[in-house]
Order: sequence, then C-alpha cells, then structure tokens
Amino acid sequence: MEVGVRRAWGVLERGLDMAYWLFKSEPEAYSWDELVAEGSDTWDGVRNHQAANNMKAMKRGDRAFFYHSGKTREIVGVVEVVKEYYPDHTDPSGRFGMVDIAAVKPLERPVTLSAVKADERLHDLALVRHSRLSVMPVGDEHWAILCAMGGIAP
Repeated sequence: MEVGVRRAWGVLERGLDMAYWLFKSEPEAYSWDELVAEGSDTWDGVRNHQAANNMKAMKRGDRAFFYHSGKTREIVGVVEVVKEYYPDHTDPSGRFGMVDIAAVKPLERPVTLSAVKADERLHDLALVRHSRLSVMPVGDEHWAILCAMGGIAP
C-alpha cells in the first residue's frame, strides 16, 4: 500500500492531515462544467460499499480529482471536500451517505485513462486496478504525478 493512502485504510500516516481522492461521473449525468457552474454540490447516489467507505474516510479540506467516465475517460478538474459524510437523502434504506464537494480548478490538460495506463508509475493506482469503483483513494505520489500530467501544481 502506498504511504499516501491513509484514511481510506483507517490509518493516518506520517501526521499528514489531507488525503486525496478521485470521484467518477459520466458527463451526461453530471459534468465538471455543471459543478463549476454550481460552485458546490452533494455527491450522492453512491451505493457501492467500498466507495461509501472511502467517502466516510474523507475529511473537510481533502482534495480529489473529478473524472469523466463513459466515452471521454479523463481527469478534468480538482475538487475539495467541503462537508463530511452525512446521510444520503436519495437512499430510502438509510444505509448510505454523501459528501459535499466544491470545484477548485480545472486541469490545464485533461489526463486520459490511456495516458494513466501508459505511465508505469501509476500501475497500482486504484483507477487502473479497480476501474469500476466510483470513489477511490489517490496516494500522495500518484497525486503529484497526475497533477504534473494535468499541468497544475499539486
């Protein structure tokens, strides 16, 4: 396990107080541009237990990539967690929750899934290993690599 993947596994290592994540959304359902226009929004509707556990581990101020799945398959922006896990109003069972996120900045250059897979340094990134997971941790080293690929500072 990469050192940067901290709270997702229940361990806060090296005294760091920020974790990194990736949220996936099909742009036809909810796009980066929609989030930017709204400023912030709820991340609701997650019904996968592993993805929900990742959201439970998030803290206010954590940063995440916004990834367009579907046809484009690319990281397009950075968001910040602005409200920690709380009950999801769209879940009638009451078992799942949601977080609130706010748009921070777009990537200068979107980072495609094919570019991620082509970079050997990212071979163990959750986006590559667990491609169907909608909310996943991103380690510190991977965060820095992906930011550089996208033309932004970490």
